[in-house]
Amino acid sequence: MYTNAQYQARDDRPVDDQIVNLHDVSWEDYERLLTMRGDCSAPRISYLEGEVEIISPSQTHEDIKSRIGRLVESYCLERDITFNTYGSWTLKSRDRTRAAEPDECWVFGTAPADRPHLAVEVVWTSGRIDKLDIYRKLGVAEVWYWRRGRLQPYCLRGERYVPVTAGEVLPGLDLDLLTSFLDQPTTSDAIRGYRQALQMGIAPVPG
Repeated sequence: MYTNAQYQARDDRPVDDQIVNLHDVSWEDYERLLTMRGDCSAPRISYLEGEVEIISPSQTHEDIKSRIGRLVESYCLERDITFNTYGSWTLKSRDRTRAAEPDECWVFGTAPADRPHLAVEVVWTSGRIDKLDIYRKLGVAEVWYWRRGRLQPYCLRGERYVPVTAGEVLPGLDLDLLTSFLDQPTTSDAIRGYRQALQMGIAPVPG
């Protein structure tokens, strides 16, 4: 398990995640890939105007995304926020030019939604397809990118994403506090520590 300082100093160029890129792929061939994979959360497949990225995430990648997910849900439970978790929901654009499967995603509230309100992407291995370019056409309101120990939120403004200092779909959630618990020995330790910090109003320790 990495410490937060090690996450921040890590060189993400090594290929820990297994990534395959395909070019000049038709939408029909993309959908055949989905059919061949079946009902599994991995490998995750993205499509951007004929470019396909197939990623088999490493154990550490999955650990980080799962911890972020459980801590987001812990925050919602502590703040009495209604949510549904949809994991790697396959999202497709109506014009058949873009599709993505986030590491984690949620819909908040009880109203039906055909797109998540929040998606999370973990960048454990760099050089991947620009998924923000996919998500903007899919209409996902907010995307968080985790990279090197930091969560950077992006909010959709018209036709583009704008980096912001704090997320908007979960106002009040302190991303620095959340990420400070990602390096706990176990996921259960992270959840317990984070919930205790929320209950006590503890501020994050500067990284």
